[in-house]
Amino acid sequence: MTYRDVLSDVENQLKEAGVPEPKVDAWELVSFAFSLSKKEYLMRMTSEVDAVQMNSLWVLVERRASRVPLQQILGTVGFWGLSFSVNEHVLCPRQDTELLVEKALTHLKSGDAILDLCTGSGCVLISLAYSKKGTMGVGVDISPEAITVAKENAKKNFVHVDWKQGDLFEPVSGRRFDVIVSNPPYIPSSVIEGLMPEVRDHEPRRALDGGEDGLVFYRRIVADAPDYICHEGWLLFEVGVGEAAAVEELLFNRGFSDIKCFKDYAGNERVVCGQWIE
Repeated sequence: MTYRDVLSDVENQLKEAGVPEPKVDAWELVSFAFSLSKKEYLMRMTSEVDAVQMNSLWVLVERRASRVPLQQILGTVGFWGLSFSVNEHVLCPRQDTELLVEKALTHLKSGDAILDLCTGSGCVLISLAYSKKGTMGVGVDISPEAITVAKENAKKNFVHVDWKQGDLFEPVSGRRFDVIVSNPPYIPSSVIEGLMPEVRDHEPRRALDGGEDGLVFYRRIVADAPDYICHEGWLLFEVGVGEAAAVEELLFNRGFSDIKCFKDYAGNERVVCGQWIE
């Protein structure tokens, strides 16, 4: 088979398996398996493919056809212009979350302390620390496996931050931060079974499940945040579709001020923030 035949065959297999955007994923898998750039592919598209390389490709295709996320198969994903390792223990960083980084940066200055709750892969905290030099960051996650991934990503992107394994504010008792960010689990429990197989079956359930109404972690974080945030500090959340108003109300009732909501590029209310003034 030629490279062109292989690419077409992979696309057809993914299409039959119901994989979204099979053409895009087919190219990514072929490129990864054969270490091909698009220029190299065009030069070699009519050449015969080595049988050993074919075997390694089919292993990848079989995994993608079973709806393992492409990012987990490739092992990396781009976010905020950086590269992050991912596996089944963390959520794959999504472009929507870059808005959380963007808005948090507007409140950060050199010397500030940042706390990232439910840090997962560490993509938010690492992006903030990379972009705003001189800040001091702490990332917390209840999953020890997630902390291992976050540490790897910090090293990979030459960023020094601290990582703590534990439940929300528990590992940072007695400390205060200028900016607290969180992209917590926010999908209502009853909705999870209806998610795409890539998410439902292959991403960590406890990083998705936000309880009956999706707001469990927002309630917990907002209730305790004043004990951990500096005077005039900011608390920023990523929120699920349709949850912004409820999170704004939580912040207002707890005494936060200057509460704002920002939409992502798809027009969904995605980031909610508020300032704490003692």
